[in-house]
Amino acid sequence: MIVGGGFGGLQCALGLRREPVDVTLVDRQNYHLFTPLLYQVASSLLNPSEIAAPLRKVLRRAPNARFRQGEVVDVDLPGRRVVLADGESLAYDDLVLATGTTTNYFGNDDVARHSLGLKTLGEALELRNHVLDCLERATVVDDDAERQTLLTFCVVGGGPTGVEYAGALAELVRLVLPHEYPEIAFGAVRIVLLEGGDRLLPTFAPSLSAYAARELARLGVDVQLGELVSCATDTAVTTRSGTSMPTASVVWTAGVRPADLVGAIPVERSRAGRVEVDDRLRVQGAAGAFAIGDVAAARDRRGDVLAMQSPQAMQEGRYVARAIAAGLAGREVAPFRYREKGSLATIGRSAAVGQIGPLRLRGFLGWVVWLVVHLYYLIGFENRFRVLLRWGWYYLRYDRPIRSIIRAADRSRRGGGPDRE
Repeated sequence: MIVGGGFGGLQCALGLRREPVDVTLVDRQNYHLFTPLLYQVASSLLNPSEIAAPLRKVLRRAPNARFRQGEVVDVDLPGRRVVLADGESLAYDDLVLATGTTTNYFGNDDVARHSLGLKTLGEALELRNHVLDCLERATVVDDDAERQTLLTFCVVGGGPTGVEYAGALAELVRLVLPHEYPEIAFGAVRIVLLEGGDRLLPTFAPSLSAYAARELARLGVDVQLGELVSCATDTAVTTRSGTSMPTASVVWTAGVRPADLVGAIPVERSRAGRVEVDDRLRVQGAAGAFAIGDVAAARDRRGDVLAMQSPQAMQEGRYVARAIAAGLAGREVAPFRYREKGSLATIGRSAAVGQIGPLRLRGFLGWVVWLVVHLYYLIGFENRFRVLLRWGWYYLRYDRPIRSIIRAADRSRRGGGPDRE
């Protein structure tokens, strides 16, 4: 039983495809989402279908695997059963928890109500709708203050997601839309990136953080360091330093936490709420249960908890598949050891940063490596081909073609977007 069809869960299922086992993969969504490119859906470059692969289609490669759409709300570890939201109970011999993360607002309900996330496909579409809607509304309002509020976009969080989205948004509004919105003086568009620490991309080398800040500034992004958000409304955001900024758009990328299911399971957890596992990724005190990916407090050789990133999840998923296969044969695999693959983040057109061991990449070379790596890990040849064509068109034509405002009927938020409350 694999709970979660993300990077780790899917790799575990595929890793068991030649083993004498029956695999059930449960997820509340029927698709695998390639989250590293989610910001490109939000910034009007990619279609949702180009980064979402149907799980049943992917599992064709694993004839012993079955997909079950449903939300797991409870796990009976002693009884080896999972309980779905519809009340059904499913038995298992081995359990793999791979439920991923959700947005962490650090207990600030005010910010949660008045900000837009960038963690799910629905949130990316909502954000795209909202930004385009703000631009449309700015073309007809007469009040200068209201127009400036609509044209100020505040991104909270200077990690890879915040940096990538801020850069993509800057390119969208400054390179593409001026030709289509003659009513707006695009010098009035303001994009602000707030980061609570002393530099962007804190997991990267300081020199790469500085390069990212310079590139964002070149794109017109106002990077403000040492600023923590204290509260937000539909028309403003206020930091702990007392600064208030009029804005109709607060995009929250400042943190994630393990999915809510993890908090409901009676297991030992780390300070960050992740499930404590041993050096073979087994849940401590729960026979037949593993935890992988963002929900697991797996550690490297130094004893530090691994970051919440897809390479770690994928390696852990493949490892657990080998561990289960070895257990069937009466063997035990060696302890899990994470192989560092490096980190990459794109800032904008022809600009990215990367670090692979001692190697530091920046600029056009980093951008090319970023393109190749993301195309390689994107699931499905068709998706890779379509994304490559989309990137090529954008690079040559400076165009963002996915700019339709599509929302559910009879729902409104901030003058037209989907309601998240």
